[in-house]
Amino acid sequence: MNDLGKLEDLPQSYRDELKALNLVPLWPSLRAVLPPKVPTRQTKPTHWPYASLKPLLLQAGELTPIEKAERRVLVLANPGHGLEKMQASAAIYLGMQLLLPGEWAPSHRHTPNAVRMIVEGEGAYTTVDGEKCPMSRGDLILTPTGLWHEHGHDGDEPVVWLDVLDLPLVYYMEASYHVNGERQAVKPGRGDAAFRRAGVAPTPVFTRSARAYPMLRYPWVDTRAALEALAQDQPDLACVQVTYINPETGDDAENILGFYALMLRPGQALRLPARSPACVFHQIEGSTDIDVEGHAFNLAEADTACAPGYTAVSLRNRSDTDAAFIFMADESPLHRKLGVYENRG
Repeated sequence: MNDLGKLEDLPQSYRDELKALNLVPLWPSLRAVLPPKVPTRQTKPTHWPYASLKPLLLQAGELTPIEKAERRVLVLANPGHGLEKMQASAAIYLGMQLLLPGEWAPSHRHTPNAVRMIVEGEGAYTTVDGEKCPMSRGDLILTPTGLWHEHGHDGDEPVVWLDVLDLPLVYYMEASYHVNGERQAVKPGRGDAAFRRAGVAPTPVFTRSARAYPMLRYPWVDTRAALEALAQDQPDLACVQVTYINPETGDDAENILGFYALMLRPGQALRLPARSPACVFHQIEGSTDIDVEGHAFNLAEADTACAPGYTAVSLRNRSDTDAAFIFMADESPLHRKLGVYENRG
């Protein structure tokens, strides 16, 4: 195919006239926005070691009281997007949040969807839409778009969690905002108790739940048990993985980002295929070697990494005696809705 014309090929007077009318010729930039076979990607393979991040997060707790922060967070920013944009990928925002004993992060709601993956500490909770969700390591807690949520801490040690939001997408659409609210009254009951057993759903007097998000907390103890049961039941299964879903519909737990838990057997190596969405990896337990396009990282416990889309990822459990457990988030639901999802094998 012949090279396309360049902007410099056009007379300056013509370019000035276009600019005055807010017009832009397409052909000089066509290959940039529609490149052959693989999209232009700003997301870079990136690793955020928790051992380096944690002291700075605790220092933030000393430097900035919760009243001055509202949410005390260090953003895990991907250098490919520019640190000022606070993006891990095109549609994913990551933040490591700290709550100290006795603190309360006030109630608010916002248009971006969010989840919390608890990293360490006990005694904190998130109240979402009136449901009080205890926080323990590895728990996944949803705070979907438009639902009131707040964080409190009745324990005696710092609690840290990883925030995962679709903020970059919602901000790009000029639809990102928040509303502050009053402290919520806690309602009886928890979704993780009602939906604890797979294959059955509460149906009082034959009535199914009409809530868009009937389950807000996914306890790690249950998810870990599901992975171990799957590995035991299917010993030849190459990829021991589960998806966090809406237990009433079977759809993804939220509507823009997808969330998964992966178990690597002792010493296991696994190659994840090149797929269109970017993917985040967070080590819950164990230690994993990860290779993304020749970028090699060692994920220690509580470390986080990001891989761009259209890229194969290789994982290897560093232990020959213990399983490794990884939480993953990706843009798959969004890609499927847009009709651009690909698995290139």
